[in-house]
Amino acid sequence: MAHRFGIIGFPLEHSFSPVYFNNKFQQEGKHDYLYVKCPLSRIEAFPDLLKQYDDWEGFNVTIPYKEKIIPYLNRLSEQAAAIGAVNCIRVTKGETIGYNTDAIGFQRSLLPLLKPIHRRALVLGTGGASRAVTYVLRQLQIPYRLVSRHRQPEVFTYDELSADIVAEHLLIINTTPVGMYPHVDEAPPLPYSSIGRDHILFDLIYNPPLTKFLEYGQQRGARIQNGYEMLILQAEASWEIWNS
Repeated sequence: MAHRFGIIGFPLEHSFSPVYFNNKFQQEGKHDYLYVKCPLSRIEAFPDLLKQYDDWEGFNVTIPYKEKIIPYLNRLSEQAAAIGAVNCIRVTKGETIGYNTDAIGFQRSLLPLLKPIHRRALVLGTGGASRAVTYVLRQLQIPYRLVSRHRQPEVFTYDELSADIVAEHLLIINTTPVGMYPHVDEAPPLPYSSIGRDHILFDLIYNPPLTKFLEYGQQRGARIQNGYEMLILQAEASWEIWNS
């Protein structure tokens, strides 16, 4: 019997995980392991997917289902429950358990960049990825403000981001898909002239490696980091969970 893993999301044309895991299986000589794309146009199709094979051992979950998958799972890890989003599922004896390895990957990627001056953060976006990021910031005791296109209580809109607000928040994290391939000429609408060499700009996007958001930060002397390392780290954290 095979050891079957998959990624759930829609669309999945440019998904990183199948290439990463199938290469990993090949390099480690795990010839009865496979990792497949499971593009679901509706999350309601998940139970049928689960029944298709009885050798499922795990899934990753990506946009737009990190929150919508939760009602379909038997239980959640403490961390996933606190975050309210799932990007990793372990299937064991027919039971599905939800985890969040985005938080693990983000924290491991961010920590080496931080200095004592990075005491305030702006988090661009309010979706599932944003939840993992804000969970980590709370763990690290870094106060943050969310930024959204839509007016919400306690959340800045982009129009409200003054030069002073950006100058005061030395850690800025983009959790939105703005600037992702193929829309590589787009960037979140910030007053980039207020960014300086004390800033860290962290983009969860990894394709392209240098988004406009990061490029504008780099031009102002800021420290920049894309989402590629986080992606590797969250994939390895998923692997640890499936094998624990």
